[in-house]
Amino acid sequence: MDDFIGLVAIVMTFGIPIVAILGGFSLKKTKLKAEMLKNQLELEKVKHENYLIETEKMRLELEKMKIESPKDPLQF
Repeated sequence: MDDFIGLVAIVMTFGIPIVAILGGFSLKKTKLKAEMLKNQLELEKVKHENYLIETEKMRLELEKMKIESPKDPLQF
């Protein structure tokens, strides 16, 4: 019986800190995942803005080409 009490004391002495360390690690891992998702969302927003700007630039270039291009000589 004394051995069992000693074993329980040792397990509790080392078990509680180990559980706390693992819990802290899990929390840190969750925070890192949240930060990563936040950064990915920001990257997607920037990509979308870039796409919109490039599309508008191409539209303006096409309009400019239409204005500057000579008319078809067969049309009067």
